[in-house]
Amino acid sequence: MKFTIRKAEKKDLPQILELIQELATFEKEPDAVEIDVKDLEKAGFGADAFYTCFVAEADNKIEGMALVYFRFSTWKGKTVHLEDLVVRQEMRGTGIGSALYKEVIAYALDQGVKRAEWVVLDWNTPAVEFYERSGANVLRDWDTVQMDKNAMRSYLER
Repeated sequence: MKFTIRKAEKKDLPQILELIQELATFEKEPDAVEIDVKDLEKAGFGADAFYTCFVAEADNKIEGMALVYFRFSTWKGKTVHLEDLVVRQEMRGTGIGSALYKEVIAYALDQGVKRAEWVVLDWNTPAVEFYERSGANVLRDWDTVQMDKNAMRSYLER
């Protein structure tokens, strides 16, 4: 399979949104995606771009993507956070995921950060094993904590 890895362009956003939706379905949250193409464009392009996205393209179709942004660690300083890496289900096993992952790690090093980080679902055994084989440290003693908009409002109203 021949594919290229490159930075996403605005024209890729509808297909990127399809991949985000496919990931949400894979993660058993098919109704969780609230953003649209306009949100992706506003946050990812222009002088104040919040994220960088890499895509894997084969035969003029986006088959995978990896979206990253910067975070700040009080211990390490500026870090790269990999929000999502997803490959269309029918294209898994073709090397696209590995190529996107390698692009993210190279980007992190090029940016001079001391750490790249991401979250993986504990039941996604193939991903966990892939990351461990790559040399990543899967921290099993940390829990992700989130608060949605309704919970934030409720908390502040107490």
